[in-house]
Amino acid sequence: MSATVTVLGLGPMGTTLAHAFLDQGHRTTVWNRTPGRAEALTARGATEAGTAAEAVAASPLTVLCLAGHDAVRAVLDRAAEAAGGRTLVNLTSGSPMDARETAAWAGRHGSAYLDGVLMTTTSGLGRPEALQLYAGSHATFDAVRHPLGALGTPLHLGTEPALPSVYDTALLSMLWGALTGWLHGAALIGADGPGGNVAATAFTDVAGQWLPTVHAFLRTYAGQVDSGSYPGGDFTLRLHQRTLGILKHADELRGVTSGLPELVGRLTDRAIAEGHGEDSFARLIEFLRERGAA
Repeated sequence: MSATVTVLGLGPMGTTLAHAFLDQGHRTTVWNRTPGRAEALTARGATEAGTAAEAVAASPLTVLCLAGHDAVRAVLDRAAEAAGGRTLVNLTSGSPMDARETAAWAGRHGSAYLDGVLMTTTSGLGRPEALQLYAGSHATFDAVRHPLGALGTPLHLGTEPALPSVYDTALLSMLWGALTGWLHGAALIGADGPGGNVAATAFTDVAGQWLPTVHAFLRTYAGQVDSGSYPGGDFTLRLHQRTLGILKHADELRGVTSGLPELVGRLTDRAIAEGHGEDSFARLIEFLRERGAA
């Protein structure tokens, strides 16, 4: 079933959003503060509105993808009368407080509202694995889940509008940690020496088969973090400490200087020094919370 959608903002991501809606047959209206960016979209059947208010009035659902929170407020203020009774989905990057402020604006003007983030780049948009995170009322999310499905897989986090922004930063932290660990491994196994000079693609194929084991650790440690109890089982912090020593020695032999084992080692050494050597790796969250790694 086709829907009627408006996209406000035609930067690289906003333009890709509009194309994704058109790809799924949705009737799409677009608007951008700077004219001249809609030609490719109108050639595919999109309608270009002359003003933001006209664009919002054209559809029951408006998706905002603008330069920042200030731009969102400026555009919405110009379209305030048209926004009443319509649904606004804000995919503009911002802080948790920005999300709450925009949600409050929508409430005052009679608009249903979802705050959201796209956990992908423009090249990934529209694929099933492209995760979208939303917060707002369950009814609002259910009402627009179908058109939002054109962008990837929409996931509702809860009613607190700040949730997507917080998830965004937390997941990006995980991304950079994982990418740094992968680069460290690729540098280590790709260096000269016995068993070295392995291609990154070959290493990645094996690493991918190990990811279910890593995920199992995450699931176990998540429960420990939530409970505040960190039984070490057969992989205590003392064992982590010894294994990190092996990794640091390997770095020295291979000429790898990521600093990653040193960073983790400092946290591990602190936890053991304070009497937590028989706890699990999850215990380190207490040191991240209180003092950090420096």
